Formats: sequence, C-alpha cells, structure tokens
Amino acid sequence: MAPETRIVIADDHSLIRQAVRQSIESRPGLTVVAEAGDGRTALELIERLRPTIAVLDIGMPILDGFGVVNELKKQEIPTEVILLTAHQEESLFEEAMSLGVKGYVLKDSAVTDILDGIAAVIAGRYYTSPSLTGYLFSRNHRDAGQTISSRLEDLTPTEKRILGLIAEYKTSKQIAEELCVSYYTVETHRRNICEKLDIRGSHALMKFALAKKSAIL
Repeated sequence: MAPETRIVIADDHSLIRQAVRQSIESRPGLTVVAEAGDGRTALELIERLRPTIAVLDIGMPILDGFGVVNELKKQEIPTEVILLTAHQEESLFEEAMSLGVKGYVLKDSAVTDILDGIAAVIAGRYYTSPSLTGYLFSRNHRDAGQTISSRLEDLTPTEKRILGLIAEYKTSKQIAEELCVSYYTVETHRRNICEKLDIRGSHALMKFALAKKSAIL
C-alpha cells in the first residue's frame, strides 16, 4: 500500500482553502492534516506535524509564503512546498524557483491543477500551472515567437531530446542518467540550445520547453 501523503493548506481566504481541500481529499491517499489562515500559523503547523507537502498562498498575512519557505530551509524541514498565487508576475515565479519550490499553481486553476501538482511533487518532479508557463513565455517572446519556433529545426536530435526532457521537469542529473552521458555533457547541450534559440535569463530554457512542449515531443 502506498504511504499516505499528508498535506497542510495555508491561505487567508477560507473559501479557497475549502475548495483546494475538497479537491485534494477527492483523491485516495491524500489527507489534509491541518489548515491555516496566515503564514506564522502555517509554519508552526508544519514544524509540529511535518507534512509531506505544504500548499501555501504567497500573499498571506504576518508571514508570506516565501517567508515560510525560507524558514523551512533554515530549519532543514523536508516538507515540499506548492505555492498558490493570484498573480502572473515573472519576478514571483523566479523567486519561487530560486528557493527550490517544487510547485507553482495559479489560484484561478487551483482546483483543477492542484492534484497534478501534488502528483508531480510526490514523484520528485516540478510543476507549474500550464496557463502560467504559456503566459510567461508569450510575454518574453511575443515578437519573436515565429523566429524561435523556426530555430527548433536547427537543433540536433540529441538537443531536441534534451529539450523534451526539460519539458518534463527533469534536472540535468536526471537527463544525464537517462541518456547515459555525463552531467557536464548535458550542461554543454543546454548552453548550445540556449545559444541556438537565443534564450537568456534564469529558467528561460524551462519556460521555453514547457511552452513548446507539443512541438518538441
């Protein structure tokens, strides 16, 4: 029998907590062990209950979602985090990625996305709401979309395969193991892909891979 996945939900809007909880508990094996309406209470619950996953709103009172994540990192508490947000700002997404957050879910689609997000995190993968990745990419490449799409043809078969694996949220280490090559070889391929596609910036390659997943795979 698969182990129970214990979850804490924190959001200052009770209706959102209720909707997310109902969605989570519709899936066997997932149990919401506690709820909180602010970040400080959420942190105390996580410290005491040590859940598998914490679903946290970014914009909570007293202590926001990023603040909770920072405290968990300081204390080396292994609870994985899925952040909920009502905003599509790239800066927030970048900060979440830099903190090692595994899931990033828009509130508008939280009820439908949260189960996929939890499944991905349990499997050791990353998850971002599909509508968000599409938005971030189109915002950064609105004027150059056709040019970049055509540049996919310049990639070698190996580079395309690596790009497809990136779209599956796999790390360079995981890609190296799957392709039976060294980590440094994968990193070289990643740099070459970025140069060919003229992609720059933190996490830009992942955003591109997610947005163009159907064309790559």
